[in-house]
Amino acid sequence: MKKSSPKYRNLAVSLGLSVLMLSAGLVWIEGMTAATVWAKLLKPLLRLLLFIGLGLVVAQAIEARGWTRRIGALARPLFSYANLGPHCSAAFSTAFFSGVSSNAMLVDFYQEKKISGRQVYLTNFINQLPAYFLHLPTTFFIVVPLTGVAGLLYFALTFAAVVLRTAVFVVYGRLFVQPVAEGKSGAAASQNRSRKEEGAWAAIRRRMPARFTTILVYVVPIYVAVYFINALGLFNLMRDWMSETLTVRFVPVEALSVVILSFVAEFTSGFAAAGALLDQGVITVKQTVLALIIGNVIAFPVRALRHQLPRYMGIFQPKMGLQILLLGQLFRITSLLAVAVIYYIVA
Repeated sequence: MKKSSPKYRNLAVSLGLSVLMLSAGLVWIEGMTAATVWAKLLKPLLRLLLFIGLGLVVAQAIEARGWTRRIGALARPLFSYANLGPHCSAAFSTAFFSGVSSNAMLVDFYQEKKISGRQVYLTNFINQLPAYFLHLPTTFFIVVPLTGVAGLLYFALTFAAVVLRTAVFVVYGRLFVQPVAEGKSGAAASQNRSRKEEGAWAAIRRRMPARFTTILVYVVPIYVAVYFINALGLFNLMRDWMSETLTVRFVPVEALSVVILSFVAEFTSGFAAAGALLDQGVITVKQTVLALIIGNVIAFPVRALRHQLPRYMGIFQPKMGLQILLLGQLFRITSLLAVAVIYYIVA
Protein backbone atom coordinates (compact mmCIF):
# COMPACT_ATOMS: atom_id res chain seq x y z
CA MET A 1 0.00 0.00 0.00
CA LYS A 2 2.84 2.35 0.77
CA LYS A 3 4.34 1.79 -2.65
CA SER A 4 1.11 2.57 -4.51
CA SER A 5 0.07 5.62 -2.50
CA PRO A 6 2.43 8.06 -4.29
CA LYS A 7 0.80 7.09 -7.59
CA TYR A 8 -2.64 7.92 -6.24
CA ARG A 9 -1.41 11.18 -4.79
CA ASN A 10 0.02 12.04 -8.20
CA LEU A 11 -3.30 11.11 -9.77
CA ALA A 12 -5.14 13.43 -7.40
CA VAL A 13 -2.78 16.28 -8.34
CA SER A 14 -3.17 15.44 -12.04
CA LEU A 15 -6.97 15.41 -11.91
CA GLY A 16 -6.96 18.61 -9.84
CA LEU A 17 -4.83 20.34 -12.46
CA SER A 18 -7.16 19.08 -15.19
CA VAL A 19 -10.22 20.43 -13.37
CA LEU A 20 -8.44 23.77 -12.96
CA MET A 21 -7.73 23.95 -16.71
CA LEU A 22 -11.35 23.02 -17.46
CA SER A 23 -12.63 25.75 -15.17
CA ALA A 24 -10.30 28.33 -16.70
CA GLY A 25 -11.36 27.31 -20.21
CA LEU A 26 -15.05 27.63 -19.40
CA VAL A 27 -14.47 31.10 -17.96
CA TRP A 28 -12.01 32.63 -20.43
CA ILE A 29 -12.50 30.91 -23.82
CA GLU A 30 -15.31 32.52 -25.78
CA GLY A 31 -18.06 30.14 -26.83
CA MET A 32 -16.89 27.38 -24.51
CA THR A 33 -19.82 25.74 -22.71
CA ALA A 34 -20.32 22.70 -20.52
CA ALA A 35 -22.12 20.96 -23.41
CA THR A 36 -19.20 21.66 -25.75
CA VAL A 37 -16.67 20.38 -23.21
CA TRP A 38 -18.66 17.19 -22.70
CA ALA A 39 -19.13 16.49 -26.41
CA LYS A 40 -15.69 17.47 -27.70
CA LEU A 41 -13.41 16.85 -24.73
CA LEU A 42 -14.76 14.53 -22.05
CA LYS A 43 -16.46 11.95 -24.29
CA PRO A 44 -13.42 11.55 -26.59
CA LEU A 45 -11.15 11.42 -23.52
CA LEU A 46 -13.25 8.68 -21.92
CA ARG A 47 -13.24 6.76 -25.21
CA LEU A 48 -9.45 7.10 -25.43
CA LEU A 49 -9.02 5.85 -21.85
CA LEU A 50 -11.33 2.92 -22.59
CA PHE A 51 -9.23 1.85 -25.58
CA ILE A 52 -6.00 2.33 -23.63
CA GLY A 53 -7.43 0.20 -20.81
CA LEU A 54 -8.47 -2.55 -23.23
CA GLY A 55 -5.05 -2.41 -24.84
CA LEU A 56 -3.37 -2.81 -21.47
CA VAL A 57 -5.58 -5.79 -20.64
CA VAL A 58 -4.66 -7.49 -23.92
CA ALA A 59 -0.95 -6.82 -23.37
CA GLN A 60 -1.08 -8.13 -19.80
CA ALA A 61 -3.02 -11.21 -20.90
CA ILE A 62 -0.48 -12.03 -23.63
CA GLU A 63 2.38 -11.70 -21.16
CA ALA A 64 0.64 -13.58 -18.34
CA ARG A 65 -0.38 -16.46 -20.61
CA GLY A 66 3.18 -16.83 -21.88
CA TRP A 67 2.11 -16.23 -25.49
CA THR A 68 4.97 -13.81 -26.21
CA ARG A 69 7.13 -16.34 -28.02
CA ARG A 70 4.23 -17.83 -29.98
CA ILE A 71 3.13 -14.46 -31.27
CA GLY A 72 6.70 -13.33 -31.81
CA ALA A 73 7.36 -16.37 -34.00
CA LEU A 74 5.38 -14.70 -36.80
CA ALA A 75 8.11 -12.10 -37.34
CA ARG A 76 11.04 -13.95 -35.75
CA PRO A 77 13.33 -14.08 -38.85
CA LEU A 78 13.10 -10.31 -39.38
CA PHE A 79 13.60 -9.43 -35.72
CA SER A 80 16.33 -12.01 -35.27
CA TYR A 81 18.22 -10.40 -38.16
CA ALA A 82 17.69 -6.95 -36.57
CA ASN A 83 18.98 -8.22 -33.19
CA LEU A 84 15.68 -7.26 -31.53
CA GLY A 85 14.62 -10.66 -30.23
CA PRO A 86 11.28 -12.41 -29.54
CA HIS A 87 9.80 -9.81 -27.18
CA CYS A 88 10.07 -7.03 -29.75
CA SER A 89 8.82 -9.45 -32.39
CA ALA A 90 5.73 -10.17 -30.27
CA ALA A 91 5.04 -6.44 -29.88
CA PHE A 92 5.38 -6.02 -33.67
CA SER A 93 2.92 -8.84 -34.39
CA THR A 94 0.48 -7.42 -31.83
CA ALA A 95 0.63 -4.00 -33.55
CA PHE A 96 -1.26 -5.44 -36.53
CA PHE A 97 -4.45 -5.40 -34.45
CA SER A 98 -3.71 -2.94 -31.61
CA GLY A 99 -1.06 -0.24 -31.44
CA VAL A 100 -1.88 0.49 -27.79
CA SER A 101 -1.38 -3.16 -26.79
CA SER A 102 1.89 -3.27 -28.68
CA ASN A 103 3.23 -0.13 -26.98
CA ALA A 104 2.05 -1.38 -23.57
CA MET A 105 3.94 -4.62 -24.15
CA LEU A 106 7.10 -2.68 -25.04
CA VAL A 107 6.83 -0.66 -21.83
CA ASP A 108 6.32 -3.78 -19.71
CA PHE A 109 9.27 -5.57 -21.34
CA TYR A 110 11.43 -2.49 -20.82
CA GLN A 111 10.44 -2.11 -17.16
CA GLU A 112 11.15 -5.79 -16.59
CA LYS A 113 14.57 -5.28 -18.27
CA LYS A 114 13.83 -7.81 -20.98
CA ILE A 115 14.62 -5.24 -23.68
CA SER A 116 16.68 -2.06 -23.79
CA GLY A 117 15.53 1.50 -24.38
CA ARG A 118 17.04 1.43 -27.86
CA GLN A 119 14.97 -1.65 -28.65
CA VAL A 120 11.81 0.14 -27.47
CA TYR A 121 12.46 3.05 -29.82
CA LEU A 122 13.44 0.92 -32.77
CA THR A 123 10.50 -1.48 -32.44
CA ASN A 124 8.03 1.39 -32.15
CA PHE A 125 9.44 2.89 -35.34
CA ILE A 126 9.20 -0.47 -37.14
CA ASN A 127 5.61 -0.73 -35.90
CA GLN A 128 4.73 2.00 -38.38
CA LEU A 129 4.50 -0.84 -40.92
CA PRO A 130 1.65 -2.73 -39.18
CA ALA A 131 0.04 0.63 -38.36
CA TYR A 132 -0.04 1.35 -42.10
CA PHE A 133 -1.91 -1.87 -42.80
CA LEU A 134 -4.17 -1.36 -39.79
CA HIS A 135 -5.62 1.82 -41.33
CA LEU A 136 -5.33 0.80 -44.99
CA PRO A 137 -8.79 -0.79 -45.48
CA THR A 138 -10.56 2.36 -44.27
CA THR A 139 -8.50 4.84 -46.25
CA PHE A 140 -8.04 2.91 -49.49
CA PHE A 141 -11.72 2.66 -50.37
CA ILE A 142 -12.22 6.35 -49.65
CA VAL A 143 -9.21 7.69 -51.50
CA VAL A 144 -9.21 5.69 -54.74
CA PRO A 145 -12.83 6.49 -55.79
CA LEU A 146 -12.09 10.19 -55.23
CA THR A 147 -8.72 10.43 -56.95
CA GLY A 148 -8.44 7.38 -59.24
CA VAL A 149 -4.97 6.69 -60.63
CA ALA A 150 -3.48 9.51 -58.55
CA GLY A 151 -4.79 7.81 -55.41
CA LEU A 152 -3.26 4.47 -56.40
CA LEU A 153 0.09 6.16 -57.03
CA TYR A 154 -0.22 7.98 -53.70
CA PHE A 155 -0.69 4.68 -51.85
CA ALA A 156 2.18 3.10 -53.77
CA LEU A 157 4.50 5.91 -52.72
CA THR A 158 3.41 5.98 -49.08
CA PHE A 159 3.84 2.20 -48.92
CA ALA A 160 7.30 2.54 -50.50
CA ALA A 161 8.15 5.11 -47.82
CA VAL A 162 7.12 2.84 -44.94
CA VAL A 163 9.04 -0.10 -46.46
CA LEU A 164 12.09 2.13 -46.95
CA ARG A 165 12.22 3.30 -43.36
CA THR A 166 11.47 -0.19 -42.04
CA ALA A 167 14.45 -1.51 -43.99
CA VAL A 168 16.63 1.28 -42.59
CA PHE A 169 15.54 0.47 -39.02
CA VAL A 170 16.20 -3.26 -39.51
CA VAL A 171 19.69 -2.59 -40.90
CA TYR A 172 20.37 -0.15 -38.05
CA GLY A 173 19.39 -2.84 -35.54
CA ARG A 174 21.65 -5.34 -37.27
CA LEU A 175 24.62 -2.98 -37.08
CA PHE A 176 24.16 -1.15 -33.79
CA VAL A 177 21.93 -3.17 -31.43
CA GLN A 178 23.43 -5.86 -29.22
CA PRO A 179 21.97 -9.31 -30.01
CA VAL A 180 19.35 -10.54 -27.56
CA ALA A 181 19.81 -13.95 -25.98
CA GLU A 182 16.64 -15.86 -26.83
CA GLY A 183 17.10 -18.58 -24.26
CA LYS A 184 15.32 -18.20 -20.92
CA SER A 185 17.25 -17.78 -17.77
CA GLY A 186 16.24 -19.91 -14.80
CA ALA A 187 14.75 -16.87 -13.07
CA ALA A 188 12.76 -15.89 -16.16
CA ALA A 189 11.46 -19.42 -16.65
CA SER A 190 10.45 -19.59 -12.98
CA GLN A 191 8.70 -16.24 -13.31
CA ASN A 192 6.75 -17.42 -16.36
CA ARG A 193 5.71 -20.62 -14.58
CA SER A 194 4.48 -18.65 -11.58
CA ARG A 195 2.47 -16.37 -13.86
CA LYS A 196 0.82 -19.31 -15.57
CA GLU A 197 -0.06 -20.80 -12.21
CA GLU A 198 -1.39 -17.47 -11.01
CA GLY A 199 -3.64 -17.14 -14.03
CA ALA A 200 -4.02 -14.36 -16.56
CA TRP A 201 -6.91 -12.56 -14.90
CA ALA A 202 -5.26 -12.69 -11.49
CA ALA A 203 -2.13 -11.15 -13.00
CA ILE A 204 -4.20 -8.46 -14.71
CA ARG A 205 -6.01 -7.59 -11.46
CA ARG A 206 -2.70 -7.44 -9.64
CA ARG A 207 -0.85 -5.23 -12.12
CA MET A 208 -3.56 -3.27 -13.93
CA PRO A 209 -4.57 -0.69 -11.25
CA ALA A 210 -1.06 0.71 -10.73
CA ARG A 211 -0.27 0.60 -14.47
CA PHE A 212 -3.47 2.34 -15.52
CA THR A 213 -3.17 4.90 -12.71
CA THR A 214 0.31 5.87 -13.93
CA ILE A 215 -1.07 6.40 -17.43
CA LEU A 216 -4.00 8.47 -16.14
CA VAL A 217 -1.58 10.78 -14.33
CA TYR A 218 -0.17 11.93 -17.68
CA VAL A 219 -2.91 11.30 -20.25
CA VAL A 220 -5.71 13.31 -18.62
CA PRO A 221 -3.97 16.68 -18.09
CA ILE A 222 -2.04 16.46 -21.37
CA TYR A 223 -5.22 15.64 -23.30
CA VAL A 224 -7.07 18.53 -21.65
CA ALA A 225 -4.17 20.91 -22.33
CA VAL A 226 -3.99 19.87 -26.00
CA TYR A 227 -7.74 20.37 -26.33
CA PHE A 228 -7.56 23.94 -25.05
CA ILE A 229 -4.49 24.72 -27.15
CA ASN A 230 -6.55 23.65 -30.15
CA ALA A 231 -9.59 25.63 -28.93
CA LEU A 232 -7.41 28.74 -28.72
CA GLY A 233 -6.52 28.29 -32.39
CA LEU A 234 -2.80 27.61 -31.96
CA PHE A 235 -2.85 24.50 -34.13
CA ASN A 236 -4.64 26.47 -36.84
CA LEU A 237 -1.95 29.14 -36.66
CA MET A 238 0.70 26.43 -37.02
CA ARG A 239 -1.16 24.94 -39.98
CA ASP A 240 -1.56 28.30 -41.73
CA TRP A 241 2.07 29.24 -41.14
CA MET A 242 3.29 25.95 -42.58
CA SER A 243 1.07 26.18 -45.66
CA GLU A 244 1.84 29.86 -46.31
CA THR A 245 5.61 29.44 -46.01
CA LEU A 246 5.70 26.37 -48.25
CA THR A 247 6.35 27.21 -51.91
CA VAL A 248 6.73 24.46 -54.49
CA ARG A 249 7.33 25.17 -58.16
CA PHE A 250 6.00 21.92 -59.56
CA VAL A 251 2.47 22.38 -58.16
CA PRO A 252 0.34 25.49 -58.80
CA VAL A 253 0.19 27.55 -55.61
CA GLU A 254 -3.59 27.88 -55.62
CA ALA A 255 -4.09 24.13 -55.99
CA LEU A 256 -1.47 23.31 -53.39
CA SER A 257 -3.02 25.68 -50.87
CA VAL A 258 -6.48 24.16 -51.27
CA VAL A 259 -5.18 20.61 -50.96
CA ILE A 260 -2.98 21.34 -47.96
CA LEU A 261 -5.58 23.34 -46.03
CA SER A 262 -8.34 20.79 -46.60
CA PHE A 263 -5.96 17.93 -45.88
CA VAL A 264 -5.05 19.43 -42.54
CA ALA A 265 -8.66 20.28 -41.72
CA GLU A 266 -10.16 16.86 -42.46
CA PHE A 267 -8.89 13.65 -44.02
CA THR A 268 -11.54 12.96 -46.68
CA SER A 269 -11.97 16.55 -47.86
CA GLY A 270 -8.30 16.75 -48.86
CA PHE A 271 -8.66 13.90 -51.34
CA ALA A 272 -12.01 15.27 -52.52
CA ALA A 273 -10.37 18.64 -53.25
CA ALA A 274 -7.50 16.94 -55.06
CA GLY A 275 -9.93 14.85 -57.13
CA ALA A 276 -11.96 17.93 -58.08
CA LEU A 277 -8.86 19.86 -59.15
CA LEU A 278 -7.68 16.86 -61.15
CA ASP A 279 -11.03 16.39 -62.89
CA GLN A 280 -11.13 20.08 -63.81
CA GLY A 281 -7.68 19.93 -65.36
CA VAL A 282 -6.18 22.42 -62.93
CA ILE A 283 -3.38 20.00 -62.03
CA THR A 284 -1.99 16.83 -63.60
CA VAL A 285 -1.90 13.35 -62.07
CA LYS A 286 1.75 13.85 -61.15
CA GLN A 287 1.04 17.20 -59.51
CA THR A 288 -1.94 15.71 -57.67
CA VAL A 289 0.17 12.89 -56.23
CA LEU A 290 2.91 15.29 -55.14
CA ALA A 291 0.40 17.72 -53.63
CA LEU A 292 -1.21 14.90 -51.64
CA ILE A 293 2.15 13.76 -50.30
CA ILE A 294 3.06 17.32 -49.33
CA GLY A 295 -0.31 17.71 -47.65
CA ASN A 296 0.36 14.45 -45.84
CA VAL A 297 3.76 15.71 -44.66
CA ILE A 298 2.25 18.93 -43.31
CA ALA A 299 -0.92 17.45 -41.86
CA PHE A 300 0.32 14.45 -39.93
CA PRO A 301 2.80 16.14 -37.56
CA VAL A 302 0.02 18.51 -36.46
CA ARG A 303 -2.41 15.61 -36.09
CA ALA A 304 0.19 13.63 -34.17
CA LEU A 305 0.58 16.41 -31.63
CA ARG A 306 -3.18 16.77 -31.30
CA HIS A 307 -4.16 13.11 -31.12
CA GLN A 308 -1.13 10.95 -30.30
CA LEU A 309 0.81 13.11 -27.84
CA PRO A 310 -1.34 12.32 -24.74
CA ARG A 311 -1.34 8.60 -25.55
CA TYR A 312 2.40 8.35 -26.12
CA MET A 313 3.33 10.42 -23.08
CA GLY A 314 0.94 8.41 -20.93
CA ILE A 315 2.05 4.95 -22.02
CA PHE A 316 5.79 5.60 -22.36
CA GLN A 317 6.10 8.37 -19.72
CA PRO A 318 6.53 11.99 -20.86
CA LYS A 319 10.20 12.16 -21.88
CA MET A 320 10.39 8.85 -23.73
CA GLY A 321 6.93 9.27 -25.25
CA LEU A 322 7.70 12.74 -26.63
CA GLN A 323 11.03 11.57 -28.05
CA ILE A 324 9.47 8.52 -29.72
CA LEU A 325 6.66 10.59 -31.21
CA LEU A 326 8.91 13.36 -32.58
CA LEU A 327 11.57 10.99 -33.92
CA GLY A 328 8.93 8.76 -35.50
CA GLN A 329 7.39 11.76 -37.28
CA LEU A 330 10.83 12.95 -38.40
CA PHE A 331 11.64 9.56 -39.95
CA ARG A 332 8.20 9.41 -41.51
CA ILE A 333 8.50 12.85 -43.12
CA THR A 334 12.04 12.14 -44.34
CA SER A 335 11.02 8.90 -46.05
CA LEU A 336 7.94 10.49 -47.65
CA LEU A 337 9.99 13.36 -49.04
CA ALA A 338 12.62 10.92 -50.30
CA VAL A 339 10.12 8.86 -52.32
CA ALA A 340 8.40 12.05 -53.52
CA VAL A 341 11.68 13.41 -54.88
CA ILE A 342 12.40 10.09 -56.64
CA TYR A 343 8.89 10.07 -58.12
CA TYR A 344 9.27 13.70 -59.25
CA ILE A 345 12.54 12.91 -61.02
CA VAL A 346 11.52 9.60 -62.56
CA ALA A 347 7.85 10.18 -63.50
